[in-house]
Amino acid sequence: MSGTRVIKKYPNRRLYDTEQSRYITLSDIRKLVMRGSDFQVVDSNSSEDLTRSILLQIMLEEESGGQPLFSAKMLAQIIRFYGGTMQGMFARYLEQSLSLFTQRQSQFPNLLSKDPMHPMTELAQHNIKIWADVQQSFLRAAGFTESKSKDE
Repeated sequence: MSGTRVIKKYPNRRLYDTEQSRYITLSDIRKLVMRGSDFQVVDSNSSEDLTRSILLQIMLEEESGGQPLFSAKMLAQIIRFYGGTMQGMFARYLEQSLSLFTQRQSQFPNLLSKDPMHPMTELAQHNIKIWADVQQSFLRAAGFTESKSKDE
């Protein structure tokens, strides 16, 4: 079976994997994420997409045990973006940065053995470009055009 795997969440909070025809746990969904499987969690009654909510639950479990990925300071900074004018731009920046980091992750061991600073420098340069692109999109959407050169 190909396509997006559908997980149904029932009112009793149980999760049902329609592909395997069995109930699963958050731990099983975490395994799907780790394997890179494409899935969607939907409410069994309303068909509302609950994927983000389930992924946030998994993140909360991960953050509560072991070594957290996000510091309290970082979480506070992220929360400050909600509802602000920069929320959409920040979300795109994070998504593109994570995508780039994931793409480069498999190359890091090989690159680090040759020149330890090169991959990090390259990643930083890509992040700067992503930020500039997102900022330009934001400015265009706000009605600002690129300024003309100083010679004109």
